[in-house]
Amino acid sequence: MKRLVCLFSLMAVSAFAAHAADIVDTAAGAGNFNTLVAAVKAAGLVDTLKSPGPFTVFAPTDEAFAKLPAGTVDGLLKDPEKLKKILTYHVVAGKVMAADVVKLKSAKTVEGESVKIMASGGKVMVNQATVVKTDIGCDNGVIHVIDTVILPKK
Repeated sequence: MKRLVCLFSLMAVSAFAAHAADIVDTAAGAGNFNTLVAAVKAAGLVDTLKSPGPFTVFAPTDEAFAKLPAGTVDGLLKDPEKLKKILTYHVVAGKVMAADVVKLKSAKTVEGESVKIMASGGKVMVNQATVVKTDIGCDNGVIHVIDTVILPKK
């Protein structure tokens, strides 16, 4: 049943992306990025992610945020600076499609640190997160869906 729900969520993302909106509107319309969108608002990043970009966003799903220890998301929503640092760690400047991501060993994030990228056996990892859906096109970039929130070292 969980796979079926996930499949429908991914189909909703694909269907919505066909209407080509910016990153924030695409994520908001997908239905499985509610926590991410709330975090983007709390961190004051809406205008940035609606700007021309382009940006590549490794977007954690609501399920990815739910994996964090209890109280973590609520705590981050009350700490905009820390939240901004974490969210910008999920963003790479430029539009990097999946065909290009798999050729990389790392990518420098907007936060300043680099994420490690590993492609093997048909699976792509960004740090400890698995990419579960790629190339969701937006007017100002692309979203790649990940199953885990990634955290900067600092």
